[in-house]
Amino acid sequence: MTIPGCTPGVHTADTNLPVPKPVQTSGGPGSNLSSVRTDSSGKEVYSSPSSSAAGPSQQTTIITQPSSSAAPTPPPVVEDEDDPEVKVESGSKCLRNGCKHLFVSDEESRGDGAQSTCVYHPKPPLFHEGSKGYLCCKRRVLEFDEFLKIEGCKTGKHLFVKKKRNPEASATEELVQCRIDHYQTPGQIRATVYAKKCDQDRSTITFESERVHLDLYLPDSKRCKRTLELYGPVNPTESSYTFYGTKVELLLVKQDTRSWNLLEKTNADLAGFQLTFGVGGRTGTVGGKELVLDEGNKAKP
Repeated sequence: MTIPGCTPGVHTADTNLPVPKPVQTSGGPGSNLSSVRTDSSGKEVYSSPSSSAAGPSQQTTIITQPSSSAAPTPPPVVEDEDDPEVKVESGSKCLRNGCKHLFVSDEESRGDGAQSTCVYHPKPPLFHEGSKGYLCCKRRVLEFDEFLKIEGCKTGKHLFVKKKRNPEASATEELVQCRIDHYQTPGQIRATVYAKKCDQDRSTITFESERVHLDLYLPDSKRCKRTLELYGPVNPTESSYTFYGTKVELLLVKQDTRSWNLLEKTNADLAGFQLTFGVGGRTGTVGGKELVLDEGNKAKP
């Protein structure tokens, strides 16, 4: 009601006034196009009054071509296979999405019986703006309890132990970089390499006095291959490493008790930059279990 009018005129009480037709100017868009026809070859031909009077030589031809862009074909889903040679404990749950079967025996769960059929979702779950479902089917729910009840859309065999794939038959290997954090004590450097689900059988870690060689095999044909040029010398025979589910811990034993400003050597100017020992330091001590001080810090009040 507060929007002001846009056309001036004379006041009147009559509400049945005819609506004026819009006037097309000669300079407006599309004013020079009066007719459209299609010739024998399927081309759309647009002509104006002036061009029609002048003859066919003045006609404007617009060729329309069908769109050749097609949706890219998604890559095929490579599903894991069960390894029947590995023994499974009774009561182990099937690893496929949507399947709730518990292992009974090789004859019932891995044979050809009715319980050996697995109804599952071949693709991972999808969570988007509160809706929950799977990428392989269209059903979406809001409650998480209802999401757990979504029945599978494909049938196959149960998966209790993933069968190791042949590295030579896998896809092209991709080299990646894993994040590394560290902290130090006067005699040790503890470094954490965040390599989730690293293959312990194929991965290798080699210690030298001034460097560490990492060759870690990760899921999805990924590999972290890196050499750490250490800031100071270490004892290779006393250094060790431990594999965990989400990381690899490196224990580097120093050959001396000097403080390392960094984990790796650098050509940058580190004047005025120094790390302190123990959990009270600013940087490089995250993860320390106890307070460790050198002789200089112990003397401070």
